[in-house]
Amino acid sequence: MTPNARLTWILGGAAAGMLGLSFAAEPLYSTFCKVTGFGGTTRVALKAPDTVLDRTVRVRFDANVAPGVPLEFKPVEPHIELKLGERVMSFYEVTNTSSSPIRAMASYNVAPHKIGKYFDKIECFCFKEKTFQPGVTERLPVIFFVSPEMAKDPTADDVKGITLSYTYYIAGDVPATAQLEKATAVN
Repeated sequence: MTPNARLTWILGGAAAGMLGLSFAAEPLYSTFCKVTGFGGTTRVALKAPDTVLDRTVRVRFDANVAPGVPLEFKPVEPHIELKLGERVMSFYEVTNTSSSPIRAMASYNVAPHKIGKYFDKIECFCFKEKTFQPGVTERLPVIFFVSPEMAKDPTADDVKGITLSYTYYIAGDVPATAQLEKATAVN
């Protein structure tokens, strides 16, 4: 094989490898965010921990709707106080203000972002898309806890409050990180 042919094969292989990595980048990034809590990505848990600590945090609930989506979306309670490790259920309400069914899905995050790895959901309306009928208001649950492991993290000592934020999008327009939420669950 001539040096030029070898160089062509090497450059072609490198280009193919870069193309393959570009397709894998988003799923790899989403998995990284889920495992580490990076960017405020929460985790999924099968059950709450057995340990509940005396340390409390305030969880504030935030609700948003993407521009042009005819839904009214709000938390039932603006905030709650909970102990680290305590399993809590809270609700949001969604009303379809249009005259047609709306298929939508919610994306989410928590702030401060460094707390994402300690915020675990057991059940959430954000795990799958849902169709909302015209003029109907639905109450949607989220069951979660803040891991007692947060108490061991010195960088989280200053955290007294956490914001859990959701944004509803028309299904299909949802950011890919939200679509991958139903991936792996952690205990």
